[in-house]
Amino acid sequence: MINVTKTFLPEKKKFQQILDRAWDKVWLTNRGELTLELEEKIQKKYATTNMLITNNGTIPIQIALKLLGNQGEIITTPFSYVATTSAIIWEYCKPVFVDIHPEFLTIDETKIEAAITSKTTAILATHVFGNPCEVEAIEHIAKKHNLKVIYDAAHCFGVVYKNKSIFNYGDVSTCSFHATKVFHTGEGGAIFCKDEALFHQLFYSHNFGHNGPLAFHGVGINAKISELQSAMGLAVFDEMDYIFEERKKVTDYYLKTLDFSKLTSIKIRPQTDWNYSYFPIIFESEKVLLHVEKQLKNENITPRRYFYPSLNTVSFVEKMDMPISESIASRILCLPLYVGLKEHDLERISTIINTSLLC
Repeated sequence: MINVTKTFLPEKKKFQQILDRAWDKVWLTNRGELTLELEEKIQKKYATTNMLITNNGTIPIQIALKLLGNQGEIITTPFSYVATTSAIIWEYCKPVFVDIHPEFLTIDETKIEAAITSKTTAILATHVFGNPCEVEAIEHIAKKHNLKVIYDAAHCFGVVYKNKSIFNYGDVSTCSFHATKVFHTGEGGAIFCKDEALFHQLFYSHNFGHNGPLAFHGVGINAKISELQSAMGLAVFDEMDYIFEERKKVTDYYLKTLDFSKLTSIKIRPQTDWNYSYFPIIFESEKVLLHVEKQLKNENITPRRYFYPSLNTVSFVEKMDMPISESIASRILCLPLYVGLKEHDLERISTIINTSLLC
């Protein structure tokens, strides 16, 4: 079986050695030394702003919306994982969708201002498959209309845009460290913030509102990661250069061998150092996609329709027509991409796709 992704596991002995440090101290949560070390390493390597590692990648979005959304209208993208929209609704805000760019697949910044009303409080945009939004234009719009900007950067670990970590854009940026991601802690995430005062709010909000052991700044939630997860993160972190190199090889193979006279791929925004987080291909029609998907599954190869459906069509939102997102969502398929995917398997996948396109 070849799945769309496969969790990268570090050497078990190395993981155990790191884990022993928490074991010896009998300190398994509440921001122990492993969590603090992992935060320090990430910030140093990628020159990121203030960060907090969290227990998953969705709760940072929820905390940001709790602090910045003010139960207002949130301009967002229909082309993202459902967690983006669900978090908006969960925090008693209203998603207002803006269609996407047909090549970059990120929110179309030229359509944002038309969606702003007196109830708009923030923009929540997704860097799709690690591909940056047009962050300068979004920042300009946000400042003009006094809005906050939150980025769902779940797919963006290691991405650099214009010589700066993608996490350094926006009022708040979030990431997922789920086991399926380029970098992972088994389950986890992170929140990044430049402003010191806001970061202070984010910090106490992720720890029950604590101001020391006996006092509280305000309402909070438990978003802390465990030392067990951070141990996995430290073990994986040391392998990141290798992980990026191996994923690039898979991506380059697909780009070289697939028939792009009948397919298109995502266009990476210029001046981006990409992380090869996913390899999506876009077919001419949903009918062709379904045919190719069936042929792959017949050979025990499992791609993923990601993102599908377009989020403006799910049952729990107000319906809005988003023709580009709806079209792309119906025709896009992510191919297997992970460390250890053999060349002969890549050849099989490419051959099946190219042959199926001829039918």
